[in-house]
Amino acid sequence: MQVCSGAFRTYAVDLWGFGDSAKNPSNYPLRGQSELIGKFMEQMGLAKVALVGHGLGGVVALNFAAQHSGLVDRVMAVSIPYSESRINNRLRLAKPAELAEWLLGKDPTAEAARVEAPKADYRAIQISLTHLTDLDLQELSNNTTIPCLFVHGETDPAIAAPGFDELFGLPENTHHILFDQSGHFPMLDEPAKFNRLLSDFVMLDSGTSPRQLQIKEEWKRRVR
Repeated sequence: MQVCSGAFRTYAVDLWGFGDSAKNPSNYPLRGQSELIGKFMEQMGLAKVALVGHGLGGVVALNFAAQHSGLVDRVMAVSIPYSESRINNRLRLAKPAELAEWLLGKDPTAEAARVEAPKADYRAIQISLTHLTDLDLQELSNNTTIPCLFVHGETDPAIAAPGFDELFGLPENTHHILFDQSGHFPMLDEPAKFNRLLSDFVMLDSGTSPRQLQIKEEWKRRVR
């Protein structure tokens, strides 16, 4: 957020069941999480936004943009599963604190995320993953009408990066970037690189494909 706050109004929204938000399982399906974004925009008087989401937040951002393309200028989705097969089953079984220990390790720079993890209701993760099976993210990505940037860590143990066959059909207004030294949290594993990418992405002119980032050597598309 600090990277963008100098030039834009920025907000961090806790999805239902995470952080300091209400813990009501009826809100946990993706439909309820997407409605939260719309209600937040309405309350704040926001006409159009750029959405940046990680994991479930990226899925919610992409789903909301598909349903309300007139309200979203662009989406950056980090570490989202392109298919159910890309999801490590441990995400469904472990409690939030255990997941944090698994994915964050002992990195001292991740302390803030580690402190936040126990606030999450494990049912929010389980219910969201269950409803994810009803959402074809690859089809959603391939049919998006707004600029979208997808980011994955090559060594992510929780969400495997998409393969070439999954990226082949991406439309011209989308782009994929692989962080080869990152796991599930590229913003923590390679913060300087991630922050440069985020800044460059939000500074693109409205409607510009993130493929324009290819003119910068470090953002050239790389797939395994």
